[in-house]
Amino acid sequence: MPRKLKNRELIRKTDEEFKDSQKTPLILILDNIRSLNNIGSVFRTSDAFLIQKIYLCGITATPPHKDIQKTALGATQTVEWAYAENTLELVKDLQQQGVKVMSIEQAEHSISLKDFNPEKNQTYALILGNEVKGVQQEVVDQSDGVIEIPQLGTKHSLNISVTTGICVWDFMSKTQGI
Repeated sequence: MPRKLKNRELIRKTDEEFKDSQKTPLILILDNIRSLNNIGSVFRTSDAFLIQKIYLCGITATPPHKDIQKTALGATQTVEWAYAENTLELVKDLQQQGVKVMSIEQAEHSISLKDFNPEKNQTYALILGNEVKGVQQEVVDQSDGVIEIPQLGTKHSLNISVTTGICVWDFMSKTQGI
C-alpha cells in the first residue's frame, strides 16, 4: 500500500531556486477577477508549474492581501506578477513582443482545448475573465484565438481557479510532456 509522503520528504525549491529556474513560456492574464481566493489559487497553480508571469488587470486585487495569501500559500513571493489597469492595452503590448494571446472563453469559432496545439518555442498568454462576465469582448476581439473547455452538464462555466488548473496542465502536458 502506498505511503503518503510527509512535507519534509518532498523535494521543493527554495524561493531563490524558484526565481532562478527556467520558466514555462506561459503568461496568465487575470481580467477583472473579483474573488481574492481565486487570485490566490492562480498564484499557487502558477508556482506549481513555473509560470513565467501573472498580470493582474482592472479590478483584480494585488498582493499583499490576507485573502490572496490564504490560498496562495506564499506563491505571491515566488511568481513574478505585475498590475496593468487596461487588459486590452496589455494584450496589444504582449502581441507586439511576439506573445500569442489566447482568451479562455465560450465564443463563436473557438477551438476546443483538446484541439489546441501550442507551437514549440512560442510564448503564450492565456486570458481568464471575470467570474460573471467572462473576458471582455474587446479583449476577445484582440486575442489571437479563443480556447474553450468543453462542458457537458447543465452549467456553462467553471470556477476560474479550476479553469486555470485545467488550461495550465493541458499546456504543460502538450509542451513539456508531463
